[in-house]
Amino acid sequence: MKFTLKTIYRLLFTTLFLSTTVSLSADQKVKTLRADAPEVRYTGRIEKESDGSVKFNWSGTYAEFRFTGSSISMRAKDSKKNYYNLFIDGIQKGVITVSKTDSVIVLAKGLKKGTHSLRLQKRSEGEQGTTTIISWFLDEKGTLLPPDVKRERHIEFIGNSITCGYGTEGLSKKEPFKPETENCNYAYSCIIARYFNADYTLIAHSGRGAARNYGDTARVSKVSMRELMMGTFDEQPQNRWNFSSYRPDLLVINLGSNDFSTKPHPLKEEFLNSYDIIIKQIREVYGDVKILCVAPPKGGAFDYLREYCIGKRDKNLHFTAYLNGVYNDDSDQGSSGHPNYEGQKKIAMTLIPHISTITGWQLTGEPVK
Repeated sequence: MKFTLKTIYRLLFTTLFLSTTVSLSADQKVKTLRADAPEVRYTGRIEKESDGSVKFNWSGTYAEFRFTGSSISMRAKDSKKNYYNLFIDGIQKGVITVSKTDSVIVLAKGLKKGTHSLRLQKRSEGEQGTTTIISWFLDEKGTLLPPDVKRERHIEFIGNSITCGYGTEGLSKKEPFKPETENCNYAYSCIIARYFNADYTLIAHSGRGAARNYGDTARVSKVSMRELMMGTFDEQPQNRWNFSSYRPDLLVINLGSNDFSTKPHPLKEEFLNSYDIIIKQIREVYGDVKILCVAPPKGGAFDYLREYCIGKRDKNLHFTAYLNGVYNDDSDQGSSGHPNYEGQKKIAMTLIPHISTITGWQLTGEPVK
């Protein structure tokens, strides 16, 4: 289908959130393509609708493709408000905002002739809302092409705020959390995936634990990551993911800090029972995949998880931890005392050797970034 942007703008309230781009001319003809076009590679838990739109909300979900032409736009909306990292030709060009208004968002214009690549990465987490991409817009003679990616590994991370990049762009540990300073691309999870040139999925939610969530008045929460990890969408465990779209080569679990952050703490058997359910669910859907259990630097989880992993006598179940002092208490911290990009890189540097050992993936000698 072909429309002029003048027609599109008449139908939709158009907003532009990328400060480095400007609106295309109103009389320029464009080509409309479905969000679920086969050339578009989505990584993460998504739901394709009958009208061709694509819905998702887990942090870190990303879309990749190549295209020809001088411009690229998308039509999208959100149940609340979410933020996206936009990469054109491998270079980050800015941050895109998708809000409740059904909008056409100009991602890039004025590009040189030839083939270009796009990567759009959800940087904020599921509690900020669910995004629906409705369609893509190319130049009238533009072509959509599959991405030229060479990744043969996939890591799935199950975790909390550290995993999804809470406050990584915060300027100090005293700064309160703001969704716009949450950037999963600066979290240890995405850093590790980049280091090993792996695809990734983040099944993570700030404040959630294995048995008990931060601030809960009960020792065992009714809905923790124990339930959320099974959902297509964060905060909607009743909508079960199909677990057939991909099979990760490695599962990294980083849970336990929220369980013991405030009182009442779960009893040892309550915590380990929930953790055991998580492991059994992984085995049920992925089989004998390698699992790395990461204990937090403080709280009861360290001893409990170490004992649990040793006691299971499972050759593909491994234990490690990052300890207090791996990042400092000042310049390595962002919003609400969470590790910023520098702190997250140090966590990644701690875990990368363990991952290399249990998977056989060779260390690259390159710096983490």
